[in-house]
Amino acid sequence: MIYYHNPRCSKSRQGLALLEENNVTPVVKEYLKEGLEAKELDALFTRLGKEPLEVMRTKETVFKELELKGKDLSRNEWIKVITENPVLLERPILDTGVKAAVGRPPADLLQLL
Repeated sequence: MIYYHNPRCSKSRQGLALLEENNVTPVVKEYLKEGLEAKELDALFTRLGKEPLEVMRTKETVFKELELKGKDLSRNEWIKVITENPVLLERPILDTGVKAAVGRPPADLLQLL
């Protein structure tokens, strides 16, 4: 399992603690430091059953600065935006390799266990 984590985010920290309480030790990916690849995101969105825009932090300053609101971009174009601006990816996300879930609220991660 891969846990897409931002240690500065309280929900992300809560989600990781919840997993640990349930004896789950995922591989932690600090995606803001490590970056994200387009192929990885494409597969992640498929496992989430969501399109990129549905998993973007649209209230982030970067989203506004890039004037993305109302843009009609393709899936690949949205993925490119996220790879170039990983702060736009919602967090936390737990990916089992088969299914994935966004931890908003953190308890939503438990559906994968």
